[in-house]
Amino acid sequence: MSATDRFDFRAPVVPLGELGRVHVTNVAGAGMSAVARVLLDRGVAVSGSDPKDLPILQALRDQGAAVHAGARPDSVADVDTVVVSSATRETDPELARARELGLRVLHRSQALASAATGRRVAAVAGANGKTTATSMLTALLVDAGEDPSFAIGGELAGLGTNARAAGGAAFVIEADESDGSFLVYHPEVAVVTNVQPDHLDHYGTYEAVQAAYLDFARSIRPGGLLVACADDEGSARLAGQAAAEGTRVLTYGTDEDADVRVLGHTAEGFGTVARVRDVDGTERELRIAIPGPHNVLNATAAFAAAHHGLGVDADRAAAGVGAYTGTRRRFELKGIAGGVTVVDDYAHNPGKVHAVVGTAAALVEAPARVVVVFQPHLYSRTADFATELGRGLRPADVVVVMDVYAAREDPVPGVSGALVADAVRELVARDGGPTCEVHYVPEWDQAAPTVAGLARPGDLVLTVGAGDVTHLGPQVLALLESSGDRDR
Repeated sequence: MSATDRFDFRAPVVPLGELGRVHVTNVAGAGMSAVARVLLDRGVAVSGSDPKDLPILQALRDQGAAVHAGARPDSVADVDTVVVSSATRETDPELARARELGLRVLHRSQALASAATGRRVAAVAGANGKTTATSMLTALLVDAGEDPSFAIGGELAGLGTNARAAGGAAFVIEADESDGSFLVYHPEVAVVTNVQPDHLDHYGTYEAVQAAYLDFARSIRPGGLLVACADDEGSARLAGQAAAEGTRVLTYGTDEDADVRVLGHTAEGFGTVARVRDVDGTERELRIAIPGPHNVLNATAAFAAAHHGLGVDADRAAAGVGAYTGTRRRFELKGIAGGVTVVDDYAHNPGKVHAVVGTAAALVEAPARVVVVFQPHLYSRTADFATELGRGLRPADVVVVMDVYAAREDPVPGVSGALVADAVRELVARDGGPTCEVHYVPEWDQAAPTVAGLARPGDLVLTVGAGDVTHLGPQVLALLESSGDRDR
């Protein structure tokens, strides 16, 4: 049963004052903890649980939430609303008990929409780049003194949190298109970074994905603004459709017809300096703390949304982009050991993988190499896009593919990380270009030793994926450090 079968994302938003006492399941997750945090900031009594006793539970307790590790069905007996995600199965003990008691059950996006009541919502969607673009917009608004509320799928390095409800008028939300829940927010400003054939386990076809984004554009409040990337075919098509229906639209990108056009960019170490021409012809410099042309587009989207959508002074908005110092798991530097640099990234679909591996390749000069550890995410995505994922990994010098991180799915016979590894090998054999050493390591506990054994001084190691591959970086660094100690 899909999320749209379980929840009506077009239903009216429940007023914040009607939520009563709220219990959040799987509260340690990025999206769920964001909901808990903004509800707490807005004065709502929050309890919650998570299968694992993670550090974030203590952080939520410190904020006033009554949270615990492990499911306790009786913990929902004295609450009014239970908040779940699309990944929460109906057999979850707390959700099942809530159903028995006839309690209000909301999807996390619906609870977040309640928390955003009365604010100027800016919602950022897209298959790729939405976390970074949302983070950049948030950091910009903070720097501009706007005191925004925000809910992001990653922790902002400069603020040390993924969410808060503050006193300013703006509320910036990373809007999840994966399950159709981005329709609940009715934003004043909507940003679409790209429209790609992703999440086909939910939508079935790319045509259905495109239709959902058009519905998202139609959900913009009257007089609001759609900010869409002109460089992406799907986003550009959406911009044309929305404009034809009377929505105010602003495009951005390197395309010569973009309203806010990127004229060029240069690398400065791990950072980037871009030149952007605004609608009125004024050219400005955007200084960005992270590398990659895709992040130039994300920064331009943040500038356009802040200035043209939320009314921030143009020069202040351009300068504010520089206030962004990074988001956890978005080209996040984990450390250096034995001359090897280790970076972690959340990339998990073909577009994201292509962008992050390409960015790494541009930073490294021979004889140094790019060593990528990739953990495929979801059996359905692996089956649908093994070749495309392999193409995204192809620019690396060394690729280590782990087995599939199942997340919300059950195993599928014949689908494993070997499909992606084989795809890379086939591309190397077919294109005859630079060599790429490929390893398939299905045993999780063998991944870090394998990578540490392959890495050489000067190499850049990337741990890539939306699952627990993020925990490999520190292990690789520890192994490299201990190896260096033995050599001395």
